[in-house]
Amino acid sequence: MSLKKSLLIIVLLLLVDQLSKIYIKTHFILGESHDVFGWFKILFIENEGAAWGTKLSDLLPISESVGKLILTIFRIFAVFGIGYWLWDIIKKQSTRTLILAVSLIFAGAMGNIIDSVFYGLIFDHSNGQVATLFSSEPYGSLFHGKVVDMLYFPLIDTTWPDWVPSLGGQRFRFFEPVFNIADTAISTGVGILIVFNKKAFPKNTEEKGQQREVVDQNV
Repeated sequence: MSLKKSLLIIVLLLLVDQLSKIYIKTHFILGESHDVFGWFKILFIENEGAAWGTKLSDLLPISESVGKLILTIFRIFAVFGIGYWLWDIIKKQSTRTLILAVSLIFAGAMGNIIDSVFYGLIFDHSNGQVATLFSSEPYGSLFHGKVVDMLYFPLIDTTWPDWVPSLGGQRFRFFEPVFNIADTAISTGVGILIVFNKKAFPKNTEEKGQQREVVDQNV
């Protein structure tokens, strides 16, 4: 895959991701939901932490503000690392599968970085109101933005039968996480690397096979 095609994928994903987030921020109140199908809802939440909403301040003796800053800076370094990896594999003319996967991961990481870095500067809060883009009273500051999530798939939403030990009568919901287009791109990229590992890294696979043959012969 060429650099132009990789950049096209990244730009298109970023556009879809950011347009969807801006639409949600400027049309939904925080916590508001809209049923698309019984198993698919648009639910507006904001993620201040890492995956599954985890905050560094929950794990370390630091304030939420410092934890958010550290997390954002870490994400920026991670994006630079992924970007260099993408540039390197394109330069080396690696497999289309690998370049596609890394392009998706890079686009997703960039999408969420934009939220973390800039959204605190350009939006006001969404608590009990629809946020305003380029507000004169932003809810945060540089590097302290919240990631916008909205895709919710409660495929199963039921209650555990009373006869189930410890869980009887409690609500059971699958799939619980709320995510966005950027998260989907990252998950898809990682999934491609896992499922199509041999196609993504054919040389490594062949080298390992040759090494095993040499070892078997020596034995």
